Amino acid sequence: MNKKIKIIKNGPYSVSGNIPLQKEIIETDENGESKSWSCGKNYPAQDNYLLCRCGHSCNKPFCDGSHLKNNFDGTETADKDKYFDSCKKITGPGIDMLDKRKLCSRARFCMRKGDVWNAIEKSDNQEMENQVKEECCLCPSGRLVAIEKENQTPIEPEFEESISLIEDPIKTVSGPIWVKGKIAIESAEGIEYEKRNRVTLCRCGHSCNKPFCDGSHIESNFNDKDKTLNN
Repeated sequence: MNKKIKIIKNGPYSVSGNIPLQKEIIETDENGESKSWSCGKNYPAQDNYLLCRCGHSCNKPFCDGSHLKNNFDGTETADKDKYFDSCKKITGPGIDMLDKRKLCSRARFCMRKGDVWNAIEKSDNQEMENQVKEECCLCPSGRLVAIEKENQTPIEPEFEESISLIEDPIKTVSGPIWVKGKIAIESAEGIEYEKRNRVTLCRCGHSCNKPFCDGSHIESNFNDKDKTLNN
C-alpha cells in the first residue's frame, strides 16, 4: 500500500498506507540548547488515520471534527517550488549549505555552539565542518541541508517512511508533525508537493506557511495535552 498524506480542505491530514506514528522529543543540554532527539510514545499501527490540523481536537493528535465547529481556515499558502530551486546557497571553505528560511520550525539545533552560520564560515576546520553536517541533519523541517564541497551532493540522514509528533519540553509546547522518508503529501487541490526526506507540517493551526510549520506553535503555546511522552 502506498504511503500518503492527503490534506483535506479546511480539515485534517488524511494518512494512509500504515505509516508508523510516534512522539519524538527535543532533548537539551545544561544550557538549554537543543542537542538530540529521543523517542517517546509509539501509537498503535493503523492503515488509515486522520491527524488534527486545526489544533483544537479534544482527541489529539487525531481529528475529532473540531475544525468544523471552529470554522478552521486551512488555506495552503506555501509555494510548491522545488527546494533546490528556491533555497539560498551559503558557501563555506570546507562545506556548503542550503537554506530555505520560510521552512523553519524553530527546533533550534542550528543555534548550538554559536550557530551553524558561524560554523560554516570556519568549515576549513574539520570540527566545524562536522558541526555543520550534524546540525543540518538534526533539522527536522529540512530548512537546512549541508552539501559536499566537491560534488555538491546533499548530506541527508537515513529515514524510513514514518511520522513523528515533535515535543519541545523546554518551550513547554508541542511542535509540528515531522514527516520522514519522502512520503507523498498531496494538497487539498490534488497537487503533490515535492517529496523530501524531511519536512514539518503545522498542527497548531496558526502557521502562515500552511501546510508547513513556521514555528507559530511556540507563540500560540500549542500543546496536544498528551502527557504520556515516554510510554
